[in-house]
Parts: sequence; structure tokens; C-alpha cells
Amino acid sequence: MVEVVGVQHDAVLLAGGQASRMGGVDKTAIVADGLALSDHAVAAAARARTVVLVGLRDGRTAPDGVVATREDPPFGGPVAGIVAGLTAVAEPAPWTLVLACDLVQPERAVDALLGAAEDRADADGSDTDGLDVDGFVAVDEDGRRQPLLALYRSTALRDAVAALGDPDGAAVRRLTAALRLVEVPLSAGLCADVDEPADAARVADTPRLLD
Repeated sequence: MVEVVGVQHDAVLLAGGQASRMGGVDKTAIVADGLALSDHAVAAAARARTVVLVGLRDGRTAPDGVVATREDPPFGGPVAGIVAGLTAVAEPAPWTLVLACDLVQPERAVDALLGAAEDRADADGSDTDGLDVDGFVAVDEDGRRQPLLALYRSTALRDAVAALGDPDGAAVRRLTAALRLVEVPLSAGLCADVDEPADAARVADTPRLLD
């Protein structure tokens, strides 16, 4: 059992995309700074009570202590992945970290999200369980929310899943539209992910020079 300090949370790590813009390669297996991107995501979730890795490709295994599962149907999209991840958590923590596994620097990004929750609690004079918001979502330098780099109140996220219905192919922004989210501005480097072959080449060459 992980000793959790600060924000009590689980982590749902999404590795199940088809990577169509990269010819279907497993971009979460791309190595940056000596680790596969999926392993960087696991490292970012080190403080979580339960870590669930969703949609890892055949032939790859989850690290020890990490729960592995698949979305239904396979390649059903990120909402289907979130549902599978939530289902795999037997005893939910108050908060759930949702994290795409193609992010380049998730460790620092997650630190910022957890820090924002703790700062909000300090300002309110309460613990994080008592906060009157549904989550904290990263926002890039262009003002775009990154719903797959976010910390959600578990009950709010689960209620949103129940209200949505069929998750297959559903948009994450639709899932989270009604949630009261605090925006956490992050640099372009901390929001950077791998979508195109050029991104993969840049990550492999200079994985820590994206701030």
C-alpha cells in the first residue's frame, strides 16, 4: 500500500489510443529520458492510492503494483478508458487523477495540479476533501483546457460518467462540461504530448528541453 501524503487520489492512466496520425505505432512506448512515456505517467502517479493503466498494447506489461485493464470496446476512446479505470478501483479515493500516457513531462505537470489543490485548501482553511469544486484542469498557454491532464473529485467524475450514458467514442469535453473545474495554467512544455512523428523525434532527441 502506498503511503499517500496530501491530496488523497487514485490515478487513471490512459494508454489506449490508436495513434492514427502516427501510423498506429504505440506512442506510449516511445522512450524519453530513459523511460517509456507510459512509465513516466506511472511515475507521475506515484503518490496515488490506486494506479490503473488502461489500454496497454499487447506484449507490454504494467509495472508491479499497477492495475492493468482495457477499455470496452478496445480503442473506444478516452471516455471509455476513464470508465474502465474507474471500474477497476475497488475503494475510490476522494480524488481521481486522469492522465494521458503520451504526455512528455507528466511528473511536473501532476505536481502542479496537486499543488493547486493543496493551495486552494490552504486558502479556504480546509482539507482538500472539503473543497467546493469538482476538480483542477491544466490549461495550456493558448487557454485550452486539457481534460486528460486533470484532477477530478471522484464522486463528481463518476456521476458525470453515469449521466453520460454510452462512453464509446464520447468526447471528454462533453463528459466534463458540467463540472466546476479550477483552471491551472501550465507552460507549453508541461502540456506537450506526442501526436505527430515530429513530436516523437523531438522527444527522443531533447526530452527535457520543452519548457
